[in-house]
Amino acid sequence: MSAPNTFPKSSRLCSRKAIESLFSGNSRSFAAYPLRVIYQPAADTTQVLFSVSKRHFKHAVDRNRAKRQLREAWRLHRDILIGSSEPSAPCSHSRPLHIAFLWMADEPQPSELIQRKVKNLLHRIAEDL
Repeated sequence: MSAPNTFPKSSRLCSRKAIESLFSGNSRSFAAYPLRVIYQPAADTTQVLFSVSKRHFKHAVDRNRAKRQLREAWRLHRDILIGSSEPSAPCSHSRPLHIAFLWMADEPQPSELIQRKVKNLLHRIAEDL
């Protein structure tokens, strides 16, 4: 069992087939600048993909920072979709999803903005489900 503050391999969307299915066009998406989220129902567990294009950030240091910001925002607000680990907390949606967060901005953004946008996008996904 992993600690609640980690992002284990089982939570990462790594399967090429699942990623191709996610981007094939039969999925839903929302944008909240500087992010775009694409999601679709999954068979087993909720898995997440974070993508920051080399087109937006030429230096790997900047791409890695953006991905760290996205992972941290997901860690803080994932309970909106997958429920809390506490048994007394109501689980808003236990439906497994494949989710991709895509970075659209060409410049670095403050972490507070990224957290606010991720939270907004997760609420919009929860409403759509």
